[in-house]
Amino acid sequence: MVTNGYWGNADEAEVLTFEMAGETFAFDAVIVQEILDLLPETAVPGSRPFVGSVINFRGKVIPLADIRLAFGMEAMQPTIDSRIIVIELDIEGEPTLIGVRTDKVNEVTTLNRAASEPPPSVGMRWRPDFIHCLVKRGSDFIILPNLEAIFSQKSERSQLHLANLSA
Repeated sequence: MVTNGYWGNADEAEVLTFEMAGETFAFDAVIVQEILDLLPETAVPGSRPFVGSVINFRGKVIPLADIRLAFGMEAMQPTIDSRIIVIELDIEGEPTLIGVRTDKVNEVTTLNRAASEPPPSVGMRWRPDFIHCLVKRGSDFIILPNLEAIFSQKSERSQLHLANLSA
């Protein structure tokens, strides 16, 4: 399964939670292929900044993303808790494996759709189109990223177009 729908037709979603820059994020558990310790990376010149390298995953070369850069967070040095979550997404019609660097992997848990809200249109420090929704759990929020928007070439082209218009 290569969808990033989170809820589908269900009232609950099973997710893998992880941390980046002190924030809790989650991926739909269905798209998670494996959790890895950090691996040697090979830089890819000319690639998008948040997908600047590749790793060898079971004999396949796959992109390694640091989505904190897509969200405008600062790059962090890896720690003993840093992990790579390998996910499979449908990107422009192709099932694609991507490694995502995280600060720490937490748990697989169930989130309720009733506790979810769209990102606020004001006061967000991140692009709202990169966030599928926020889910309240206790006094905290879990951020469910919109992976299709983050990894879409169309999204990148529209950002470049906007940057060129404002220059």
